[in-house]
Amino acid sequence: MNEDPIVAEIRRYRAEHAEHYGHDLGRICEALKVVELDSPGTVVVRRPRLLSKVRPAAATPHLTQPQAPNQTQ
Repeated sequence: MNEDPIVAEIRRYRAEHAEHYGHDLGRICEALKVVELDSPGTVVVRRPRLLSKVRPAAATPHLTQPQAPNQTQ
C-alpha cells in the first residue's frame, strides 16, 4: 500500500518534534503550555463531569438488556 504524503509529513514532523525535546513528555507538555499562553485565542478548559450526574441506564432504554417475555399460562 502506498503511504499518504500528508501522513508521512505529519509523522516526520512528530518525530522531529519529539527528538527536539529528547522524547520527554513532560518537556513537550511544558512547551505546549508556553505556546498556549502566548496564543491570542481563548483556550477552553472544561471541568470533568461526575459520574453521579450522568443519566442512569433506565433513562436510556436502548442501553438496557431486553427482558424475557412473560411466561404465564
